[in-house]
Amino acid sequence: MINRQAVYSLPPEMFGFYKFHLGYITENAVNPDRRRYAVEGEEENHFLDADVYGDSVFEYLPKYWLDAVDKVGEDTLRAYGIVPWTIQRYKFYLTEAFKARDPEAILRLSSDLGHYIGDANVPLHSTENYNGQLTGQYGIHGLWESRLPELFAEDYNLWIGQASYLFDPAETAWEALKNGHSALDSVLAYEREITNRLGEDRKYSFETRATVPSRVYSEEFSWAYHEALAGMVERRMRASIQMVADFWYTCWIDAGQPELSSLKEVDLSSHKTALLDSLRKWSQPLFMGRVHQHRGL
Repeated sequence: MINRQAVYSLPPEMFGFYKFHLGYITENAVNPDRRRYAVEGEEENHFLDADVYGDSVFEYLPKYWLDAVDKVGEDTLRAYGIVPWTIQRYKFYLTEAFKARDPEAILRLSSDLGHYIGDANVPLHSTENYNGQLTGQYGIHGLWESRLPELFAEDYNLWIGQASYLFDPAETAWEALKNGHSALDSVLAYEREITNRLGEDRKYSFETRATVPSRVYSEEFSWAYHEALAGMVERRMRASIQMVADFWYTCWIDAGQPELSSLKEVDLSSHKTALLDSLRKWSQPLFMGRVHQHRGL
C-alpha cells in the first residue's frame, strides 16, 4: 500500500513510468522480507535496536556509515541493525540507476527502498523487543503492522500531496526512525492495558484463511487497540508514503532528471519471481557483514 500510494505523489515526468509499472512496484515491495530468509547480511537492513544504545541514541550514533563505524565498530552496528544507513545506501543506488536510465534497476531499487523506508517508520523496528517477546506480548508486531491495516486501512486517508526534494536524505532517514521510536512506549502499553481489560479469552479468535483455520487477534481486541492508538498506524503509514515519494523524487532530481517515458515498455516478466535480484548490478552491497538473531515473525 505504501509503495503503491507513493506513486501518485510523483510529478508528471515520473508518474507515467511508475504508473505503467504500478503492479511491479506493488508486488515486489515485499522482496526484502523474502530475502531475509536466504541472503546473508539482509536481515540487518530492516531495523535498528535503538534501545541498546541508551536514551541518547539519536545523539550518540552518527548519521553517516563511516563515522558510525569509526565510533562504534562495524560488528556492533550490524548486530543491532542498520536501517537508516541502508536507506542512504539505496538512495545512492537508485540515483545511479536513474543516471544509467536502467528501467529494471530503477523499479527494483525503488521497490526495495520503499520497503526499508516503511520499516524505519515502524516503532517495533527500533527495539530489541521487536515482537513483544521480552515483555510477554509475543505477536504484537503482526498486530500493529498487519492486523490493524488489514481491518482498518480502508478508512485511512493516505493522500499526502506532491513529493518534495530532500536536501538532507540522511537526516530524513534518522528522523523517521526517531519518530517511530518515540511511539514505542504507547505501542506496548496500550496492548498490555487492553489485554488486562478484555482478558486472554477475548483477545484471539479464529478465521479461515486459504481453507485453514488460523488464530488471529479478535476484531474486538483489534478495534480497542486501534482506538487506543488514536490513528498512530495511519500517521506512520502517511509518513512512510511521503518519505518514499520524496526519496524517489530526490534520486531522480540528483540524477539530472532523466527522461523516463521511453522506458515504460521494458519487459519485466522474467523478474517477477527473482527474489534475489537486488544483489545484481546497481545493488551490489557496499559493505557486508554478519546477521543478528533471526527476526522473522
